[in-house]
Amino acid sequence: MRYEFIREHQREFSVQRMCRVLDVTRSGYYAWQPEKTGPRAQENQALVEHIRKEYTTSRQTYGSPRIWAALQGQGMICGRHRVARLMHREGISPKKRRRWHPVTTQRQLGVIPAPNNLNQDFSAALPNTKWVSDFTYIDTAEGWLYLAVVLDLFSRKVVGWAMAEQMDTALVENALRMALYARQPDVSLLHHSDQGSQYTSAAYQSQLAEAKIQASMSRVGNCYDNAVAESFFGTLKSECVTTQFATHALARTMIFEYIEVWYNRKRLHSTLGYLSPTEFERQHGH
Repeated sequence: MRYEFIREHQREFSVQRMCRVLDVTRSGYYAWQPEKTGPRAQENQALVEHIRKEYTTSRQTYGSPRIWAALQGQGMICGRHRVARLMHREGISPKKRRRWHPVTTQRQLGVIPAPNNLNQDFSAALPNTKWVSDFTYIDTAEGWLYLAVVLDLFSRKVVGWAMAEQMDTALVENALRMALYARQPDVSLLHHSDQGSQYTSAAYQSQLAEAKIQASMSRVGNCYDNAVAESFFGTLKSECVTTQFATHALARTMIFEYIEVWYNRKRLHSTLGYLSPTEFERQHGH
């Protein structure tokens, strides 16, 4: 227990320094009195230890709703408001998300875009019926790195992704190729993107047509038509791409680990009832 350690070593080190190193508050320590602590206070302190463990596991990104859901998943009985109160008391809070600013889509002149068949209906009863795709910029000291993703709206899982130093058609083609190989979709699939030149290109549209995939595209100037993809990038940039990467190689490694190890398999998603995309699909027999 952190408080017990502080009590036992307060003659060697200052309480303020130990609280800072052990990531606890001084007020919490001084309120803790083992000789007078009742059962409820002892339960709270034990719960705080579990909260800290889940907070660390989440890479310091979970707020009280996800912490509570993670504890519930482990069979712990505790109230959501109790978890929130203890997190506030102990100064445990997630990293603040940076505000998202939309980037103007670079349209290709003379190209007729696909209609907006998705029409902001982000629900999907089955996997591989609705995919959304987009790409974003990753800041590195060696210059921009570009990340393209394909997400399945059924589980919000990243089913295809690619990174490159050029913002060209090959980038989004590679992300789609990965998704097609991994998921083997049938002819009922709807694919949604913006009207960027990469997505309206003949090469990309041919790839969709060959796989018998119906195309859908956002309206001009309406970033909400592809809100799920934009939301994923917002999450990525608040939890993984928080500072400039030193190299392209480091960015590639960190983003790969974030998508494949954390986001798809472990991160609890509020839209999925606080399950990870992989677990959500497993529980639904996919």
